[in-house]
Amino acid sequence: MGKGDRDGELQQRRWWSYKLRSVTDSFERIRRVVMKIPHGRVMTYGDVARAAGIPGAARTVGYAMRALGRDVPWQRVLGRKNAHSAQITIQNARGKAEQRRLLQKEGVKFDARGAVSLREFGWVGAE
Repeated sequence: MGKGDRDGELQQRRWWSYKLRSVTDSFERIRRVVMKIPHGRVMTYGDVARAAGIPGAARTVGYAMRALGRDVPWQRVLGRKNAHSAQITIQNARGKAEQRRLLQKEGVKFDARGAVSLREFGWVGAE
């Protein structure tokens, strides 16, 4: 292996190390926000991202929810439907039913179209 190969390998290791730290930091910030969502309240993926200091990273919140699993109250994070409502975005029927069941158990109400009122159940982290 020549010097150039070693330098390239070292650069690649540094890049991956940086990316891993960045993802780990983001997921930890997301975890802290989600852990604060009160029982019976919800936040949207975008709102969680903003509260975690990573605006525009709603998709990253979704990845974090999947990675963090049952260690966080994942059911309290929903997709924004419009300015005043949110909805379950899980495509899997079993997962969707479980999220709805857990939220209903907490007192969250769904309308006939499966939407949750953010005016009534939304939480922005300042309460």
